Amino acid sequence: MELSLSLPVPGLSLFDQVEYAKRGEDLGYTTAWVPETQGPDSFVMAAALALNTNLKLGTGVIPVYTRAPMVLAMAAASMANITPHRFVLGLGSSSHTIVGDWAGIPFEKPLTRVRETVEVVRRALAGEKVTFEGETIRTKNFRLGVRPEREVPIYVGALNKKMLRLAGEVGDGVWLNMLDESKVPMVLDEYRAGAKDAGREPGPVICRMQTLVADDPAPIYNMVRGGMAGYVATPVYNKFFTWLGFVDEAKGVRDAFARGDREGTAAAMTDDLVRQIVTAGPAEAVAERFARYGEAGITDANIQPLAPGKDAAYATMEAVATAWDKGGYGGRA
Repeated sequence: MELSLSLPVPGLSLFDQVEYAKRGEDLGYTTAWVPETQGPDSFVMAAALALNTNLKLGTGVIPVYTRAPMVLAMAAASMANITPHRFVLGLGSSSHTIVGDWAGIPFEKPLTRVRETVEVVRRALAGEKVTFEGETIRTKNFRLGVRPEREVPIYVGALNKKMLRLAGEVGDGVWLNMLDESKVPMVLDEYRAGAKDAGREPGPVICRMQTLVADDPAPIYNMVRGGMAGYVATPVYNKFFTWLGFVDEAKGVRDAFARGDREGTAAAMTDDLVRQIVTAGPAEAVAERFARYGEAGITDANIQPLAPGKDAAYATMEAVATAWDKGGYGGRA
């Protein structure tokens, strides 16, 4: 298993993000993954990283609702030509909050939207003139002006059973999030089943790790209870945590969030649920836990420092890399 960087780091300028990635490359991190939530723009950041590092790069992940397939194909082709052999396009349905509330786009038929987007984008990247009439997407006679010189892998972000199976069916890899190592096998069973049903081999497995190095994780758990309950309350994540076995916790967070009860949402976020979301503790313990993820089937642990400020983010990135190297866990850090 490799360790990779998740960018952007909250609170850093675009220029600081590039410097952070350069430091990560020096420490042995091999890949930088850029999600698209509140900015910077994922493809702009990926291009900046491409021109200033030799890291492998990918979007992890872009919502399929907020950019038309033709725009996704143009951006992916551009990145692939800037970074031969180094770019992966990560796509996902995202969430009701990002798509429905922020973008003002109905969050409807996410499974169909992801399937159709992957098909159209892949055909466009292959140089086809694409005409497609689907349930959620329509395009007529679109052809890329400049196609990528090499094939662009497409990874699919997935949480719940049907999307995991779709990722196995149509994706070249899968993106996971907020997952305890003990739950990895049940999640990968669905992903691998989708690949098997489609007659394909399952691809790499990326998992984002909300991470903070600290002697005592208790204050971090309290911060997560207050700051990330909104994720747990969002329908797609609430369903995900319910499936993983956090039935009472998911319901408690959902109900308290709906009535604006912040104390109630925090109270429903048990230590077991919080540990599902974040890896916090001394650097050696963090590295040991990441190694267990590798044993469970994760191929890339994507480090997202859950730390306020530039200094804390650097400290987390550096401490994890040092502990990983000292532990001799294999892969680069």
